[in-house]
Amino acid sequence: PLSSGMILLTWQKIAPTSLLYQISPTLNMKILIILGLTSTMLGGWGGLNQTHLRKILAYSSIAHMGWMTIIALINPSLMLLNLLIYIIATLTLFLMLNFASVTKIKSLTNLWNKSTPMTMAILLTLLSLGGLPPLTGFMPKWLILQELVSNNNITIAILMAMSALLSLFFYMRIIYTSTLTMFPTTNNSKLQWSHPQTKTINIIPTLTIISSLFLPLTPMFISLTH
Repeated sequence: PLSSGMILLTWQKIAPTSLLYQISPTLNMKILIILGLTSTMLGGWGGLNQTHLRKILAYSSIAHMGWMTIIALINPSLMLLNLLIYIIATLTLFLMLNFASVTKIKSLTNLWNKSTPMTMAILLTLLSLGGLPPLTGFMPKWLILQELVSNNNITIAILMAMSALLSLFFYMRIIYTSTLTMFPTTNNSKLQWSHPQTKTINIIPTLTIISSLFLPLTPMFISLTH
């Protein structure tokens, strides 16, 4: 189930985004704004009462699609940047969840005593997906809000920022719930990944750094999207 979820939320997102990129110049700006706001609000509200991580990530995907939709006509390059960062963060998270066999918040809590570094990496990536500064996931939201304000869509920017708080809230709730019920100490004297060393597991630290700590490179991405 985690593998199919990863494909649906990453690879399957490329086709509709490519289509949106191609037809965005012919679409009405008001329609894109309505679709974008509806998507972000629906994704934010839908994830509030979920306990399964897959369902939470599904609603988060809906919210992210709203951000890409609303900026498609104003700055298509920024839409592609948002997609790239989202895919990297989601891929990183699903790889870790798959290796740790984590599907619920409860199983994430139990993982702390088995593999503390893996748990910390998962929580960090979740916060990045939620758009918490100063993590990488905050970058596309920040740039999109700047574009909306510079195009005199201040009200839309405020509504998008408020909807982003909904997504950030249920990610913060996962972190809060997990940390409250985690074991205070680990059974092992040394912190280990608790997984065999494979090519896939070895790229997880690199992907975690990219999906979480690339905010200082924002000026470079600004120059690429303008």
